[in-house]
Amino acid sequence: MCMTVLSRRGMFASLALASGCALVLSPALAQLQIQVVPVEPPPPRVEVVPVVPMERREAEFWQPGYWRWNGHSHDWVEGRYVVRPRSGATWVPGRWERSGSGWVYVEGSWQ
Repeated sequence: MCMTVLSRRGMFASLALASGCALVLSPALAQLQIQVVPVEPPPPRVEVVPVVPMERREAEFWQPGYWRWNGHSHDWVEGRYVVRPRSGATWVPGRWERSGSGWVYVEGSWQ
């Protein structure tokens, strides 16, 4: 009986530890997945950028739209204003790059 209780506790502790590790590693591993798309994306659309009010110009930035692969074709994601993460931060837009037999989308990021 005593051995069974200790074994169960050890098993549950190990399971809890493994589950915690999986939760921590999952986002990191998800970022490492690269999808090679067999179809070249269309050229970017011309977007009309709405005027942002003067009081918000320093805090907000226009992120241009981009083509997203949905598994079968490209869908256009419209541009939008976003809040800068910090003053002076610069947005490096996402881009499609040729990779072997297809195309890979490199996410945009703040610098």
